[in-house]
Amino acid sequence: MPSVSGRAVQVTAAGGAFELVQKQFADPGPGQVRIRVQACGVCHSDAITKFGLFPGIAYPRVPGHEIAGVLDAVAADVPLFKPGQRVGLGWHGGHCNYCTPCRKGDFILCENGKISGISFDGGYADYVIAPANALALIPDELLDADAAPLMCAGVTTYNSLRHSGAKPGDLVAILGMGGLGHLGVQFAAKSGYRTVAIARGEDKAPLAKQLGAHIYIDSTTQDFAAELQKLGGAVVILSTLTNAESLTAAVGGLGPNGKLVILGVPDKPFQANAIPLVMGNRSIAGWASGTGMDSEDTLNFSALANVKAMIETFPLEKANEAFNRMMSGKARFRVVLTTGN
Repeated sequence: MPSVSGRAVQVTAAGGAFELVQKQFADPGPGQVRIRVQACGVCHSDAITKFGLFPGIAYPRVPGHEIAGVLDAVAADVPLFKPGQRVGLGWHGGHCNYCTPCRKGDFILCENGKISGISFDGGYADYVIAPANALALIPDELLDADAAPLMCAGVTTYNSLRHSGAKPGDLVAILGMGGLGHLGVQFAAKSGYRTVAIARGEDKAPLAKQLGAHIYIDSTTQDFAAELQKLGGAVVILSTLTNAESLTAAVGGLGPNGKLVILGVPDKPFQANAIPLVMGNRSIAGWASGTGMDSEDTLNFSALANVKAMIETFPLEKANEAFNRMMSGKARFRVVLTTGN
């Protein structure tokens, strides 16, 4: 398993420019694999690496945590995975197995967990070296560019919905119709929930219905919480927005025992009236992505139910343009880099 040479788009310092370089990718160490990247989604969380939003990021660093590729090399101590297999790597970049959350099976909450593209170099490159316990196998039915965004946006929405407590037939609302929300609507509808899509503007109604929503609410002309109450109150509201005021309003749309699940991190702290929470056994919760096995479940369900992200693709050399397109909020809806490998 010799080292290989390939391209990488790295950030040399917090807030610095993207830089396309040629570099050597070493043999995988114990417990590791080397992935030949075929596609990598460009996620808003890549801004953490670009702008140094987490403490302790070592630069230069290659961003990217929505990775689809082929195993190029596998360490001798790694079972299950073999060269030539198609695999995905997401936000969850491995776990230690020994901390208290890991011993309880909560690998996504590992106290020593790594994050792809933050703790180690990610997928804006021809190759990635990663812990084998973070991988997901990609089903043959999915193309690489379609699989990539499911490794973060997909697993986050699918995994949070399936653990939300909602049952088929329950009223589930997806707040926001962007990169996360357009997948959330599909997963909710394909999972058998009575799906409500909530977004700004009546022009989004046809797309919401196309994606499977049974009901569309335009939040610019309607009080979406009041409309949800007319429908009996939501069992689950999945918030994909980053607007604090919308989260405050969303609590009013929950039915008894309803749950507001936050995926998008608000741009500032938000307030919630405790009275409806206490009087109606309502709750507010967050949800953190998922492990490699959660991602594999997401990929398999997506292949089975024909859930697909709407994507715009850019070649690896145009990573800066792709990142700016994503940050502009104008992409419909996920941006994906392709390597041509």
